[in-house]
Amino acid sequence: MSKPKILMQLDGDAHASVFDAVVAIDAGVDHLLQYHGVGVDNVRELVHGAMFTRGPQDLQQTAIFIGGSNVAAGERLLKEITRCFFASLRVSVLLDANGANTTAAAAVLAARQCVDLSRSQVTVLAGTGPVGQRAARLLAGEGATVRIASRSLGKAREACDAVRLAVASGRVEPVQTADAAETLAAIDGSQAVIAAGAAGVELLSDATRRGSNGLQALIDLNAVPPVGITGVDPLDKGKNRDGVLCYGAIGIGGTKMKIHRAAIRKLFESNDQVLDAEQVYALGRDILGS
Repeated sequence: MSKPKILMQLDGDAHASVFDAVVAIDAGVDHLLQYHGVGVDNVRELVHGAMFTRGPQDLQQTAIFIGGSNVAAGERLLKEITRCFFASLRVSVLLDANGANTTAAAAVLAARQCVDLSRSQVTVLAGTGPVGQRAARLLAGEGATVRIASRSLGKAREACDAVRLAVASGRVEPVQTADAAETLAAIDGSQAVIAAGAAGVELLSDATRRGSNGLQALIDLNAVPPVGITGVDPLDKGKNRDGVLCYGAIGIGGTKMKIHRAAIRKLFESNDQVLDAEQVYALGRDILGS
């Protein structure tokens, strides 16, 4: 008889995320252990508790979820957690701090449904943030030419360097979008645009968008007014607007939630998995059959 599935939710914030807890329960976790205020200096004992309390044959029934609002802190936690493992004494781990991996995966899958990424150019607005960089990384892995946009060209260059480290063959280009003219230049000639900016910040106006050439898909990950791309409704899910297929944040959300639940379930298939952006994206492709 197999042991119950235990998920240890590690969160760097003052309170462990209720959202992540509900998703874990809906994904079929039997017992959820929530810890808040977790950092690299206090995570080792928690991981050892997960590793050493069950025999090797039952370790796949214990897993770790890294959440919290600070994605960089989540990345540091992931590195520290994997350092705790040795030989077969390990448990599977999923990183989805602030939903960055599942959101980026859903956004790129939406773009993939609209255009042939291997033959397309895609601009990622606010591409230096955690979701934007992951989206750029996944797009580069699909063979797309990616323009990473930021108000600061220096930050865009840094993001491009980070993507190249992850995808050696990636075709990425930094672009500055400090004003409307620069934004138009950044999106002109791109077949798809993903807006991954902060809530309530307009990144692409309707007038600027209409001045561009070649757009086939618009994907906006901001649902808080004003939306990131004017003219895209948060509920849009492949809505054709003036010949352009549009996806809004809520329209993307359904796919994101399916991927999130599937990733939690995936953790319990074996004890040796580390699910980061690429692994989460692969799950999304399986879900959509693409």
